[in-house]
Amino acid sequence: MGRPTGPYRTPAPVGTTAEPGLIPDLIARIPWPRWALITVAAAASVLIVSCLLCVLCCCCRRHRRKKPRDKVAVGLGSARSSTTTHLIRVGLKQAVDLRARSPGDTADPYACVSLSTQPGHRYETKAHRGTLNPVFDETCCFRVPPAELPQTTLQVWLLDSRCFSQHEPLGELSLPLGTIDLRHVLELWHQLGPPGTTEAEQTGELCFSLQYVPGSGRLTVVVLEARGLSPGLAEPYVKVQLTLNQRKWKRRKTSARKSTTAPYFNQAFTFLVPFSQIQSVDLVLAVWARGPRLRTEPVGKVVLGTRASGQPLQHWADMLAHARRPVTQWHRLRPPREVDQALALQPRLRLPLPGS
Repeated sequence: MGRPTGPYRTPAPVGTTAEPGLIPDLIARIPWPRWALITVAAAASVLIVSCLLCVLCCCCRRHRRKKPRDKVAVGLGSARSSTTTHLIRVGLKQAVDLRARSPGDTADPYACVSLSTQPGHRYETKAHRGTLNPVFDETCCFRVPPAELPQTTLQVWLLDSRCFSQHEPLGELSLPLGTIDLRHVLELWHQLGPPGTTEAEQTGELCFSLQYVPGSGRLTVVVLEARGLSPGLAEPYVKVQLTLNQRKWKRRKTSARKSTTAPYFNQAFTFLVPFSQIQSVDLVLAVWARGPRLRTEPVGKVVLGTRASGQPLQHWADMLAHARRPVTQWHRLRPPREVDQALALQPRLRLPLPGS
């Protein structure tokens, strides 16, 4: 006689074997092939493991970012050296409790980093809007010969970025590299000193607006005015140049202004730049003037684009983020040789002439 089936037991069909357990019964009732079930289970396992790793990484980052309270400071790091020159890697981490111009006010701070032996090589971070506790997390590198290292001083300035007025210094730091062991990576907090007059020495400033329309590819540059130029310069004007893939592409220039150190131009230039090429374009604005030797020379330059840094990069990003709307800012002019070295322009492509 066969074994009787209970009220909670379902007999197995003829020609099959019943598998005991709840999970096998549920799997048997799903009308999917076995390979599909295995694929879904593997994908779910990968998703769960990824979520757990993300949570673990976030917890580790929060644990590492501990800063002192009620202190004006900036975190710096130094790096390794090579055989011929020392490669100094400076990591700007953050600043806390910066002093605003008036109580209850905020600032748009950014940092400038340079070495005392290389005044033309300067790095600028991007500006952080409306905060007195900016988190930079940016890194820059300098190469220093071993003979100059004991006399080299790392200089850091923190400034308040302003669109229509001169940038106001918030504090500065001078750190002699000869007193630091550069064989190890250091992460230290340093007290900022009062702002000095070193950063105020500059070649002038230039104000212009940018507007880009992605649909038509129209890039409009309006050169407004300049200020703080040297009194010994005559007939200043502005050259506007576009480079594509590190090659000179298009250029225009304003008319000259006579007998002034604060010329007002208010001239607009429109360039056709397709949206597919906007990430490969650099915009260079250069102030030219006739110097004491009666020869026209560049006074200072500003470069914008994806390869820029600091405030120029922020201005370029604001233009792309607010399409069809002009964005106006003041920019400090940089030494022409420093900009030319950073651009590393290649010779212009020349088409062969017929019969050559």
